[in-house]
Amino acid sequence: MNPVRDTEVMFYTYILKSEKNGIMYTGYTNDLRKRLRQHNQGKSYYTKRDKPYLLVYYEACLNEDDARSRELFLKSGMGKRYVKNRLKRFLSLTG
Repeated sequence: MNPVRDTEVMFYTYILKSEKNGIMYTGYTNDLRKRLRQHNQGKSYYTKRDKPYLLVYYEACLNEDDARSRELFLKSGMGKRYVKNRLKRFLSLTG
């Protein structure tokens, strides 16, 4: 197994934080840089009102279904508690 994956597609579950009002948004994509750019350019219906966004967390998966499942978990009550605990130092610094 090659740890540098030039040809295989990775899937990312990510969390954004609005710099405007602190709202958090969770999603998944196969191109994290492009997707963040789309959010900040207002090209996403659900996030265009609260831009600009800061990428505060992401996880990489080899399988799209795994990334989608992780997104759904992070949106659940238990997942939100996980994120809050995982990012507690960051969130305490940014308010």
